[in-house]
Amino acid sequence: MAAFDSDSRATSRTVLPADVTTVAAGATGAELALQASRALFSHAPAVVLVGDQDQASMANAGAAAVELGVPVLLTTAEDATAAALREELARLAPETLIPVGDAAAGWAKEHPVEGAEVQAYQAGKLPRLGAAAPLDKLLVLALDRPEAAAATATAKASRAQVLVIKDPDPRADDEVIKTIAARQSTHVLGLGSAFGPADRLRNRIDTAATGILLPGGRQVVFPNRRMIALYGHPGDAGLGSLGEQPVDKAVTRARKVAAQYSALVKEPVVPAFEIITTVASSDPGPDGDYSNESTVEHLRPWVDAAGRAGIYVLLDLQPGRTDFLTQAKRYAELLKQPHVGLALDPEWRLAPHQIHMVQIGSVSGNEINKTAAWLAELTRANRLPQKILMLHQFRTDMITGRSAIDTSADELSVVIHADGFGSAGEKMATWDNVRAGAPAQVWWGWKNFYDEDKPTFSPKQTFAVEPSPVFVSYQ
Repeated sequence: MAAFDSDSRATSRTVLPADVTTVAAGATGAELALQASRALFSHAPAVVLVGDQDQASMANAGAAAVELGVPVLLTTAEDATAAALREELARLAPETLIPVGDAAAGWAKEHPVEGAEVQAYQAGKLPRLGAAAPLDKLLVLALDRPEAAAATATAKASRAQVLVIKDPDPRADDEVIKTIAARQSTHVLGLGSAFGPADRLRNRIDTAATGILLPGGRQVVFPNRRMIALYGHPGDAGLGSLGEQPVDKAVTRARKVAAQYSALVKEPVVPAFEIITTVASSDPGPDGDYSNESTVEHLRPWVDAAGRAGIYVLLDLQPGRTDFLTQAKRYAELLKQPHVGLALDPEWRLAPHQIHMVQIGSVSGNEINKTAAWLAELTRANRLPQKILMLHQFRTDMITGRSAIDTSADELSVVIHADGFGSAGEKMATWDNVRAGAPAQVWWGWKNFYDEDKPTFSPKQTFAVEPSPVFVSYQ
């Protein structure tokens, strides 16, 4: 079959992926280019070729593919990939191959494709093709990396909405979130294994589409921010710095304390409230659980004021003889707010025979996992930004089976908060002890005590701790 001439109006046939969310797996440039072509085109009257190592020709190849509305594929000396390329060319059934650069020209000469002629690339002298149907309901995510260049050009050639991003998690960038929220896309294609699995990408896209940001930006908690918190219970100065003033003055104080850290790091420093939501009690109370549970109505003014002020909130549980999940569910209404996370304090989680201040409580990794799974599902179902799940600890026996804690939930950022007090040496000993043997994928928090520490660490000393804590609370 002869190559088409300048008057030809042959047209590519684009296809919308069958699944609402698709991840085109692949790591190398050649693999990604093949996957993009398979996902987006059922036929192409021409195909642009470029060598997989020919970076100098990549820009011209991509521009030619976009102008023509056809795929760009990478030639390679690797046998398996070369065979896959020949198979894809047979499927696309092009009339013309347009190699860009010497490597692609050599490959095209050595691997003739039945029914297709080779037309040397000449800038400004490309064939004229008809416009394929635009895939305007498809959002394609591509990473801003050299190996994704050909696949990205193919996506643009399909006339889909293409978003080139630096992080495979679209929740990690304010501008990406804003763009996704503004676009009306029914389908999503992620180019590269880093975007997978597909159900995780779907949940991330659904969250990004809300446009809701955490205090300090983004929808992923850490890295790229620090938090400095006042800890305590509203109206009770004896339980920590938070309760030493009414809510409006607590907002001002939290901002001032956080501001002391701002000059020490490049990332935003966000003020926070850690509110003791259920308070350990020496009295069993009507329900016999040795825990006084605050009402949602009592906490709401603090949570709402924090939200208006750009302050993150952690609801801290001291459950006594009940379990963390039972108490957490009491506050689902507050936890549905995007700036509210959850803290579990095992010191105050009692066994049936234990009494506060007589024994130090503890919790199993299994109970933590059940609570985490519930919180992750609540976050996912309500398309909320990632939430902090904080675990307080100052002795290793406070969390049994800690190595089995599941930190993989994409909806949660797990922080282990070391609560040691005393001299600098005592605090560092607690820090080192708690950190030993910790589960993977956790962040670290640090507590400064105004009265019990001797002396209280300065902001500079606090951030100098290794690893530098992402969350610091003041009691």
